[in-house]
This record gives sequence, C-alpha cells and structure tokens, in this order.
Amino acid sequence: QVQLVESGGGLVQAGGSLRLSCAASGRTLSSYAMGWFRQAPGKEREFLAAIIRGGGSTRYADSVKGRFTISRDNAKNTVYLQMNSLKPEDTAVYYCAANRGGSIYQKAMYDYWGQGTQVTVSS
Repeated sequence: QVQLVESGGGLVQAGGSLRLSCAASGRTLSSYAMGWFRQAPGKEREFLAAIIRGGGSTRYADSVKGRFTISRDNAKNTVYLQMNSLKPEDTAVYYCAANRGGSIYQKAMYDYWGQGTQVTVSS
C-alpha cells in the first residue's frame, strides 16, 4: 500500500506560480511511475504530467507543456509539480497518483491516489 498526500495548492493570480508536493508513505516511490492529474468542476479528471519509474523521463499533456514541470526526489519519497504562467483555466483540484504498470496517460492504470489539493487561479 502507498499513501499519497498532496500539498501546496492555494489561490494565485494569473501569471503566477505554485509548486505542488506529493509525499508518499508505505512504499518507496522509485518503484512507481508517478503522475499528476486535475479535475475541474463538471469535467473529467485529466492527465497532466508523469515521471517514469526509476528514471527522469517525463511526459506532459499539451495543455501544460512548457509551463509545468514534474520532478521527483527519491530520498524524500516526494514528487513535485512546478506550475508557472498559471491561467484561470488551470483552476481545479490537483491529484498525484502512483502507477505500477500500464499506460501513464490513463487514470485507470494508476493504483494509488492522493486526496487532492485545490488550485485556484484568479484573473
């Protein structure tokens, strides 16, 4: 079992930055691919970014490429999402998740989820 806890969300003005953290307990995160998703009211949960198990290879959704950066610190068992140039349409609840195998783009392939952290971007 892996327990994931997100933090770092909040209210920010358009153009600002936030860094989300996802701290894990129970298992080492280096054994998993890690992903970030978000869900806005009335919308599906969407893939944002992932970092591959054991290495530094990353993948991004087109909507956040060049603005968001995913990283991991295996020593701290923590994954981060640096978000720059935020827009009002980035407002959502942000989730981190752990993937033991399968497509990193599909939320159904993730085995463990955090409770989410709210990000609100004002115009």
